[in-house]
Amino acid sequence: MSFFSTALRRIRLLLLAALLTAASTASFAQCALCYSSAKAGGKKFIEGLKSGILVLIVPPMFMSVGFAVFAYKKRNRYNDSDERDRLDNEW
Repeated sequence: MSFFSTALRRIRLLLLAALLTAASTASFAQCALCYSSAKAGGKKFIEGLKSGILVLIVPPMFMSVGFAVFAYKKRNRYNDSDERDRLDNEW
């Protein structure tokens, strides 16, 4: 098998696993305490709970995206200089 067919097969397997994980009913579950608190609370409590979830999710998401962008930009920082040195030594 070639590299591309193996990579395509792995990507399909990962997509299938992600789809099965997202489709399971357990992925939509929440703890009983959170459910009972949200059910007992009023409209203001539910709005506060929703904004609290955003406060807890958004900053780590931006930090993760920022780290990924930083790593992507710096991915060849050392490899490029090694390659240039090797090419200079050949000539």
